[in-house]
Amino acid sequence: MGSSEREAGDVRAFWTRLGTPGLVDVHTHFMPDRVLRKVWAYFDAVGPLTGVEWPITYREEEDRRVALLRDFGVVRFTSMLYPHKPGMAQWLNAWAARFAERVAGCLRTATLFPEEGVQRYVREAVESGARVFKAHVQVGAYDPNDPLLDGAWGLLAEAGVPIVIHCGSGPAPGKHTGPGPVARLLARHPRLRLVVAHMGMPEYADFLGLAERYGEVRLDTTMAFTDFSERLAPFPPGERGRLLELGDRILLGSDFPNIPYGYLHQLKALERLGLGEEWLRAVCYGNGARLFGEPAVS
Repeated sequence: MGSSEREAGDVRAFWTRLGTPGLVDVHTHFMPDRVLRKVWAYFDAVGPLTGVEWPITYREEEDRRVALLRDFGVVRFTSMLYPHKPGMAQWLNAWAARFAERVAGCLRTATLFPEEGVQRYVREAVESGARVFKAHVQVGAYDPNDPLLDGAWGLLAEAGVPIVIHCGSGPAPGKHTGPGPVARLLARHPRLRLVVAHMGMPEYADFLGLAERYGEVRLDTTMAFTDFSERLAPFPPGERGRLLELGDRILLGSDFPNIPYGYLHQLKALERLGLGEEWLRAVCYGNGARLFGEPAVS
């Protein structure tokens, strides 16, 4: 048995023990090849600049990456993608729509950017079947409260479409990252189904507070609690009780394929929190299944 077969077997054994039909991963990346290659080049350059190496564990061709998720038993996943300048979002949305049409299990994903026409193309994406959006405040270097986005946020709140938003200040702060801009956004659009990526790393406590205040706010586990992230931005042990209290609004995210460790490690990092199998079942399958209308665990 090869290493990939052993890894897939170990991942499947993990969720089989929990009694779920598989995993729902709300934070996986698929994007046009030339865009993904630039993302990988960025991570390749991180090590020499920061002293923290970031090897891409799953640097594979697209078909192989899809096959790996299926082998792991990921029954629903996303094609997270994001623009860094005007004029990209609509093109990325068209690519993601085609990807979801041909790749079973992928939730149709879309994105947005503060630019003229954003409300129009967000509406088009929603009306044509987008199930989840990605907003990357750090890479896009924009304020989520930019007036150009206000109509789009209102539309997404009304439609109830989740938005996975990278808004924490990790791995490096941006001009508009941190809990402040998101708190102002939620004050205006309290029904937004924001899914705070990376548990809001490193401002974990502040983003947990927003989830406690706003009933539609969720957080994804992407890279949180892993050995890699614990070295850079450790989760405060005193906040673990809040993870349990918010157990119905924490979702599995992995950042596959752009992670510097194996997929199983994210799952084991969640397990070693010691919050119990019921919590793990909800995080790894039940909460995402409920959000996206998948069958519940019997």
